[in-house]
Amino acid sequence: MALPKRIVIHELGPREGMQIEKNPVDTSEKIRLVDMLSECHFHEIEVTSFVSPKWVPQMADAEQVVAGIRRAEGTRYTAIYLNTQGLQRAVMTAKLDVEGSLSITASEAFSKKNTNRSIAETLAETEKRIEGFQRFGIRPHEVSVMAAFGCNYEGDISPDHVVGLISQLMDMAEQNQYDISMIQLADTMGWANPEAIRRLVGKVQDRWPTRRINLHLHDTRGMGLMNAFAALEMGVDDFDSAVAGLGGCPYAGFKDAPGNIATEDLVHMCHEMGIETGVDLERLLDVAREAERIVGHPLPGKVMRGGHLNSYRRAAAAARAAQ
Repeated sequence: MALPKRIVIHELGPREGMQIEKNPVDTSEKIRLVDMLSECHFHEIEVTSFVSPKWVPQMADAEQVVAGIRRAEGTRYTAIYLNTQGLQRAVMTAKLDVEGSLSITASEAFSKKNTNRSIAETLAETEKRIEGFQRFGIRPHEVSVMAAFGCNYEGDISPDHVVGLISQLMDMAEQNQYDISMIQLADTMGWANPEAIRRLVGKVQDRWPTRRINLHLHDTRGMGLMNAFAALEMGVDDFDSAVAGLGGCPYAGFKDAPGNIATEDLVHMCHEMGIETGVDLERLLDVAREAERIVGHPLPGKVMRGGHLNSYRRAAAAARAAQ
């Protein structure tokens, strides 16, 4: 096992969680959630999404949310966007750490449902996105593949197909002299299992050994933490997650399925194995419970209910000392 000594966690709850909530969440509550997460010392918090309110009305207040948050030192505040118009909206806030990524979906069917574009059309649109990056002085550092492990509409996705798509994006990046340091593999619909993680991550590591890998894992079928552990064994040290397990994709065809792996569960597992995260788990558990109150329904995170083991260790030690 080649477990890393420390990992980086990108907290996506404010964006992933809010985009799928059926009942509108008040803008002030979205801001409060971001501000509470800022107290947990994350490397990055993904705040919102600049997409069409016609298709994702939950994100109609993106500018207001960004304007209202309080930035904390040491944390990057990012957002996602699907086109040049969304990129411009993000830049115009003058408050976000706007990053560039060249992204594609491995499933033709899901690409059309999620973005209304085929894979070929997405690659053509990427050229326009690059023009937008150049206009705003943004240099992409990441390539990303969604539905990299499987798709509810298309079935299993071949690892060789994913590697081929990454290669096309890498070629585009090289043509524009972008230094790609990160490759993101997203299990958008929860098809991965530990063996699939080892297979695809291994192929990517063999092809691009100097690039870091980020995993965006969903816990749709209860495999999220097992998949994270399998990746840790391969030295992966960069993960996306969402507080309390918020989130999910509105175009994945699910009803009430869990979303991303719960951040506090991932942090707890890593800390128990001696892997540092830099995240304040005690504070994060409070935020997870509050996130559940904000959305008004149960969320799938487990450690927020079972409790931090250190609190039990302290209680046990106190009991022994009192004897």
